[in-house]
Amino acid sequence: MALAFHFHPLAASRARLSPPHLHSAAGAPSPSVALTAAPHHRLRLRRRFCAVVATAAASPAATTEFDFNAYMGERATAVNRALDAAIPAGDPPAALHDAMRYALLAGGKRVRPALCLAACAVAGGPEAWAMPAAAAVEMVHTMSLVHDDLPCMDDDDLRRGKPTCHVVYGEPIAVLTGDALLSLAFHHMASVGSYPPDVDPHKHPARVVRAIGELARCIGSEGLVAGQVVDLEMTGTSETVPLERLEYIHLHKTAALLEASVVIGAIIGGGTDEQIERLRKYARSIGLLFQVVDDILDVTKSSEELGKTAGKDLASDKTTYPKLLGLDKSREFAEKLLSDATEQLAGFDKEKAAPLLHLAYYIAHRQN
Repeated sequence: MALAFHFHPLAASRARLSPPHLHSAAGAPSPSVALTAAPHHRLRLRRRFCAVVATAAASPAATTEFDFNAYMGERATAVNRALDAAIPAGDPPAALHDAMRYALLAGGKRVRPALCLAACAVAGGPEAWAMPAAAAVEMVHTMSLVHDDLPCMDDDDLRRGKPTCHVVYGEPIAVLTGDALLSLAFHHMASVGSYPPDVDPHKHPARVVRAIGELARCIGSEGLVAGQVVDLEMTGTSETVPLERLEYIHLHKTAALLEASVVIGAIIGGGTDEQIERLRKYARSIGLLFQVVDDILDVTKSSEELGKTAGKDLASDKTTYPKLLGLDKSREFAEKLLSDATEQLAGFDKEKAAPLLHLAYYIAHRQN
């Protein structure tokens, strides 16, 4: 299957990954047809997708000696320590700080911080330099989840297997919790005391300023928030949502923060402009891949398996990749995005790039 790989502006540039040979919006199967395709065909596509991931993981470039589970466990532990230390426990206003800690420390795979740390390392910097940025992107991500779960948005009661923040603390505190996490993210990145003493005193300040600008762009009115707005506009509409519009939503709402995670890690690590742009393209591909897989899981897994409400997108009449393209074509698109992402890592040291490579496989093959 061939995909067009174009570029269009989004403040800087943003990759457009569109599958021209898949069903258009007008010709797409109905949700009931798309999601109830022949079982043997679905099984064949699932096996094919698993085979692609398994083959890639077994290739020399995948460095089979790399222990991905250990890597993620160690980074998650380190990130959780940083997050725990960043928010005071019991200090006034206690309700706000309790809610911030509840939302931020409720678990999660810490994929975005891991991407940030891995990008710093592949660019040549010590991971410790990127820990403040890694913590910051997780704060921003948690903010987006708290706000996304609100009754005025997606109205969800379950997140990471626990009641959502507004269910536990009420809507006003949940709104302010998101606001406070966003503010804390930038404060944490900008504070001199957040960084280890061995950073380059001449180059580090400029890198931090550039990284802060990158994060702000990716989550603002030209990034995450833009995607959320268009997603709200399209939810429940009788208008047929074109594939290009769906792609816009997810490149902004989901991929933008993954892009920021990778790019700011590379900036802090001292990557060259060429390295940063290759990693940006990698991040855009895995960002869209993350959402395609998320859409697939929403219609193939239970709430218990996902740790959040399954089938919520279909119930709220949201446009998703399976709804627009069908389940099988969505899996094919995921395969191509995985391939595009791994191609961008070809020019980096294989050992240093192993975490990013395996993170791409993980995103493609995750089960929740």
